[in-house]
Amino acid sequence: MNVMAKAEKKISSAFIYFFGSFGGILFGYDIGVMTGALPFLQADWHLENAASLVGWITSAVMFGAIFGGALAGQLSDKFGRRKMILMSAIVFMVFSVLSGVSPDMGEASAYYLIIVRMLLGLAVGAASALVPAYMSEMAPAKARGRLSGLNQTMIVSGMLLSYVVDFLLKDLPGEWAWRLMLGLAAVPALILFLGVLRLPESPRFLLRKGDEAQARKVLSYIRKNPAEIDQELASIKETAKEERQANQKTSWSTLFSGKYRYLVIAGVGVAAFQQFQGANAIFYYIPLIVQKATGQAASSNLMWPIVQGVILVVGSLIYMWIADKFNRRTLLMVGGAVMGLSFILPAVINWMIPNMNPMTIVVFLCIYVAFYSFTWAPLTWVLVGEIFPLAIRGRASGLASSFNWIGSWLVGLIFPIMTASMPQEAVFAIFGIICILGVIFVKTCVPETRGHTLEEIEEQGTNHGRVKASNPEN
Repeated sequence: MNVMAKAEKKISSAFIYFFGSFGGILFGYDIGVMTGALPFLQADWHLENAASLVGWITSAVMFGAIFGGALAGQLSDKFGRRKMILMSAIVFMVFSVLSGVSPDMGEASAYYLIIVRMLLGLAVGAASALVPAYMSEMAPAKARGRLSGLNQTMIVSGMLLSYVVDFLLKDLPGEWAWRLMLGLAAVPALILFLGVLRLPESPRFLLRKGDEAQARKVLSYIRKNPAEIDQELASIKETAKEERQANQKTSWSTLFSGKYRYLVIAGVGVAAFQQFQGANAIFYYIPLIVQKATGQAASSNLMWPIVQGVILVVGSLIYMWIADKFNRRTLLMVGGAVMGLSFILPAVINWMIPNMNPMTIVVFLCIYVAFYSFTWAPLTWVLVGEIFPLAIRGRASGLASSFNWIGSWLVGLIFPIMTASMPQEAVFAIFGIICILGVIFVKTCVPETRGHTLEEIEEQGTNHGRVKASNPEN
């Protein structure tokens, strides 16, 4: 026992934060890997004119993630964040390998791959729900935005990694190229599994289960000031005491009770808008977008995903620098406005100048990605991690993740169908309008959370009806 205790004490806060957010790598890799694999898969299985089938293969992971996020969120309230992250890594490893070894059976191959990628999506959705919740519960309030932003840095790093792998493998025979691209996703899943084996459980989950001694020990790894530890424990215990006194039984209907409705709508709404704004249309299909704009083969445009990936990584680092300097709402509204204009302006320019340079739309897409990378991309998961009260955090985070993945799935599914039936500029203009609607939603329905403890945010939600009457800004 003493040996184990000494080993536990060697866990550094840097190790905890790094592997606590490493699940984002899995999320990001699988978002990005199909970007490069799809052109080779289309050629190998002769799917060039099967827009709906291509959409399903691409979006199958997101469809599975809808259920993975909800299921993992619920199970994490029972078994803990750490155990569910471990399970997600195992599922991810297994089905990544099965994707890479898809049998060549004609049209049946496509349906096999769709099913396997749906099951893979269970792990991807779980990671998207569990990592923000775990990171927000480990991070101190004053640095929660920056440390929770590590999740986004991991996501975009996973995307960039997949783009680089795709580019390096592009000269292999077509069949081997896409199979290795998909199968190599098992490597970061294995790294995550080995790292999380040494991670402690969330102190808030431990206190909820009545293990105050272990919760104090975990906080001692990540809080340097004993007084800060005592204050945080007292704050968490007070919230838990109030919940017990109310004898509250958490269920799905609880999420939309008067006490929690405001915060749940805000968190789930932001998560949904992030995807319906169309970002993943760029990430999944950028080679095909460039092909349609320029006429060049998609398989020769794999440098463009790397450009997008670099922009995303740089943007995530910029976010970590500014995260705790600006209000969450301000960043979301500014980012959403520029993103909307970046989608709408190409359609306006094309209407005014019908023969505009076809690469104009690609330039505007880069502007969109740049602003998305340090606003909506990281802040969605920061808000999801910090806005939900402890009693419903697992379920609510899962619900937000599911709505996020519903948007991602629909965008991935219908984008190739939409671009086959209308100009690309018109498709992106539709997404631009959704971006503007997202700005309005943030302005009217989302509270400010920067610098507030999780317990203060919960109190703000509980008192929303009374506060809003006197201060509409809340």
